Amino acid sequence: ETIKQARAYLPEGSHIRFHSHDTAGDCTLCYMAALDAGADGIDLSMAPVSGGSCQPDVLTMWHVLRGTDYDLGVDMEKIREAEGVFQECMKDYFLPPEARAVEPTIPFSPMPGGALTANTQMMRDSGILDKYPSVICEMGEVVRRGGFGTSVTPVSQFYFQQAFNNAMFGKWKRIADGYGRMVLGYFGRTPVAPDPEIVRIAAEQLGLEPTTKTVLEINDADPKKGIDAAKGKLRAAGLPDTDENVFIAACCGEKGIAFLKGEAKVHVRKVAAATPPPSGCTVTIDGRTYAVTIDGNSASVNGKRYDYEVKDGLDEGAIRSSTKVVGHGGEYPVKSPLPGTVMRVVVKQGREITVGDTIVVLEAMKMETEVKAPVGGTVAAVSVSPGDLVASGQQIASIRQ
Repeated sequence: ETIKQARAYLPEGSHIRFHSHDTAGDCTLCYMAALDAGADGIDLSMAPVSGGSCQPDVLTMWHVLRGTDYDLGVDMEKIREAEGVFQECMKDYFLPPEARAVEPTIPFSPMPGGALTANTQMMRDSGILDKYPSVICEMGEVVRRGGFGTSVTPVSQFYFQQAFNNAMFGKWKRIADGYGRMVLGYFGRTPVAPDPEIVRIAAEQLGLEPTTKTVLEINDADPKKGIDAAKGKLRAAGLPDTDENVFIAACCGEKGIAFLKGEAKVHVRKVAAATPPPSGCTVTIDGRTYAVTIDGNSASVNGKRYDYEVKDGLDEGAIRSSTKVVGHGGEYPVKSPLPGTVMRVVVKQGREITVGDTIVVLEAMKMETEVKAPVGGTVAAVSVSPGDLVASGQQIASIRQ
């Protein structure tokens, strides 16, 4: 029906190309339906990156079309040869297993193939990939109660961010900024009205009222957006305000500026070469360094040997004794509430702060999270820098009262 309606809307002779992903394993059926409806072309891929969150393989689709009125118009033997060359070219690159797997739950929890691996890679980097099934389970409800916005960039990311928050922090306990603004109308009207309860929660958490203004009206009234604002960012960074640079700065903000300055991180991953296990490790605690080696149930710490035992579960007595409130003059730890990357360090050592002041800004799953001071006092130490990866519960600063 989509192809037929597009054909009716477009000028006669327009080329209609159908593009999809094989994440749920049924893309070849979708492609056949599109061709039968009048599509002029389809997008395919080649091994080793075909299938899964990419497009079906050229060879697979060629087999599907055998005996039909459709022809890919390519030499299959040359395609097989090309795939052999491509596989050799890709042998040193890491291909996420989930990118090539069939995920039958995707039709119930709509996650575009392009967004799936981008998010699983971020979860892998943060050491929380085991939470991915829980996040996907939240997707269906997030999409339904959010008004069924079209699940392409950036809305697909809004959905994943909210599903991630629901899985990690509890249902609707933390509204993702993009998702919240969407249900409040700041990106236009969704196909179906969002759930009123979610609208209420989003308004409360974000401090925004629902709006019926158009996106253009909202953006034109925002002095931080537009060509002049983007040019200002470029000038402040010492960059030329070419049309291309203005576009990148306007769309990508701080990340765009970092990219233009050559400071952006390259996230192309290669297969790690096998290395022998280390004989030991160096552990730093509160600025003190310890050389540690493990031998069975014994550990050597700075040359002194200790016996140790590891058991599942947490000793409640040990927890209580280690988390006693520090008295006046003590140092309070500031810990990361979730794994992520440090985007900005807002305070410096020696600065006087009050409860709720922002210490650092983390990025996790393309969301910014401000880590705030749990107490007032003087910043005794900041132990992270921009670009650092932090784990959930990791100490990132300390405050002296």
